[in-house]
Amino acid sequence: MNLIKKFFGLALLIGGLGIILYGLYSSYNIFTAKQEAPVIFETPKQSSAAQKGDVLDLQSQLQNVLGEQLQGILPAGSAPQLFNLISWSIFAGILMLGGGQISGLGIKLLK
Repeated sequence: MNLIKKFFGLALLIGGLGIILYGLYSSYNIFTAKQEAPVIFETPKQSSAAQKGDVLDLQSQLQNVLGEQLQGILPAGSAPQLFNLISWSIFAGILMLGGGQISGLGIKLLK
């Protein structure tokens, strides 16, 4: 029985460390731009709504003006990319916490 506990403890320890290392390696690749972050947030496709005679209503004109002004401040697509990186960071943190808990169980079984 003691040999089985040590085997499962070692397996849990190695599995937990593997999960932690996978999270760190993937995060390194994403933040050094060797790999893209998983796409969770996307920019919606803009469609131009034209009324009769190609005259845009006031709301469309306001959106166009605001869009042009914001592009001078923020590059196009930067907000979804930021949100994707934040969501990956949260997921990587969950991976590391889970890997730590699994490794902790393995260490307890080894004792």
